Amino acid sequence: MFSQPSQKYRPFPPVALSNRQWPSRVLTKAPIWSSVDLRDGNQALAVPMNVSQKLEMFDALVKCGFKEIEVGFPSASNTEFAFNRCLIDDQRIPDDVTIQVLVQAREDLIERTVESLIGAKSVIIHLYNSTSPAQRKYVFGLEKSDILNMAVRGAQWIKDRLHKLQGTKVTLQYSPESFSATEVEFAKEISEAVMDVWQPTPEHKMILNLPDTVEVAMPNVYADQIEWMCTNIKNRDSLIISLHTHNDRGTGTAATELGLLAGADRVEGTLFGNGERTGNLDIVQVAMNLYMHGISPNLDFSNLNGLREVYERCTGMTVPARQPYSGELVFTAFSGSHQDAIKKGLTAWEKQGGPWDVPYLTIDPKDIGREYSEVIRVNSQSGKGGVAYLLESEFGIELPKDLQREFGPLANDAVDQLGREVTAAELKAMFWKEYMERQQPYALKHFHADGTGGVFRCRASVFINGVETSLTGEGNGPVAAFVQALQENGTPSFEITSYKEHSLGAGAEASAISYIQIKLANGKTPWGVGVDTNIELASIKAVLSAVNRAVERTLGVIGAR
Repeated sequence: MFSQPSQKYRPFPPVALSNRQWPSRVLTKAPIWSSVDLRDGNQALAVPMNVSQKLEMFDALVKCGFKEIEVGFPSASNTEFAFNRCLIDDQRIPDDVTIQVLVQAREDLIERTVESLIGAKSVIIHLYNSTSPAQRKYVFGLEKSDILNMAVRGAQWIKDRLHKLQGTKVTLQYSPESFSATEVEFAKEISEAVMDVWQPTPEHKMILNLPDTVEVAMPNVYADQIEWMCTNIKNRDSLIISLHTHNDRGTGTAATELGLLAGADRVEGTLFGNGERTGNLDIVQVAMNLYMHGISPNLDFSNLNGLREVYERCTGMTVPARQPYSGELVFTAFSGSHQDAIKKGLTAWEKQGGPWDVPYLTIDPKDIGREYSEVIRVNSQSGKGGVAYLLESEFGIELPKDLQREFGPLANDAVDQLGREVTAAELKAMFWKEYMERQQPYALKHFHADGTGGVFRCRASVFINGVETSLTGEGNGPVAAFVQALQENGTPSFEITSYKEHSLGAGAEASAISYIQIKLANGKTPWGVGVDTNIELASIKAVLSAVNRAVERTLGVIGAR
């Protein structure tokens, strides 16, 4: 790094805005939301979503209440085009949902894009071209007039093809891409040139999207840019001013909220902020920020955990543990003083009701399907770390969430009996005793499996109530074969509902730990855990651990050892 960074970098110039109004305004309603997960979010993935994954994400977005969804860049690839056609031809788009597509100001791409929309009920065609000085100079090698003509030609090419979409409600959208780095006077000039082609009216507005494509200044500067445009552009009542912020400076949420104060009507973003570089705006954050002030966001995040699981499954991305509202640990306090304040605040609120006013918790976690502490603490009175936190931080044992909920109360009971705080080593010993040291009625002596053509056969030797028994079975994997072998020899009927494994330590001799949850005929779902240097054997041991615990559960003594 430079000791004098001014030798290489320069500050972004402020906007000349007299009598600015946005600092004294207050947000009172939600904007129009547009999800760009399936386009901007998708193009940022190392492995873009396939059609089935995009369909699952689309359905999840609809369920959340999004009425505008940018579904892709249909001229970019056959997969993108096919996804559009799948949505339309299979009638998967609800009547109150508008799909949005993105296209550059190129005639061949516009032609392909319009073809992808034929038969849709309601669409937004989103035209863009880059306008910043750096883009003009280095990417295009063109002057302002050439860039303006590019936008005008693109707008006309779209207008010339609208007759192909008869019966479709069409809204037109224009973005001077890299708006945040563009001179506001030129952004106004080029936007008005596009308006002259499309001729929006108060009854049939066009969307003018003013993206913070790359954050180059503090969020108040972006707000000034938005207010300047809202104040100076012609025919403001014929426009829907839209925001699309990125997070290069870590202030995408702030820029969006200030941009709304500055007069914008609409917000584009993604779930959990997935996007190029440091990401797009996280719509969940802005929506929930409104919610915590008593303003309905008109989006439903009441099952945020479930939504996060869909997102992670479809995108291959993970939501950081400290991501506002949606992260794994945002409602978990490790500080004793925080725990004490939260506990007292919750107790008081549950008794008195009224407006939410609990220390350290900006919203009630239950409103989005969460709990104050999704990871049970070792000792709720001591205020120390939780069961899962200690096991992972000290020993690398990463408990699945449902297993955390199962073992947590068992550990707490043991701690209460001791009447004191336990160490991490004592906690591990409790965990080992509960799951790994169960050898009755089933204990493994030997296991071997091999398979061809997707069918595995296993041979095992198991002690059942002390009697060695030979078992054989087959299935679509070693574990499935072993389950079949057990059930043919009188174990309680069960199925495996969850499986996770990871290594404990590093190196060739590192052990593997396997977590398996089974579901019994009576609906109970005990967990089992197995450890071995061989991951296959760890999984087999985990199955027996779960079965042994299921048998004890049936006898009513599980957890009472």
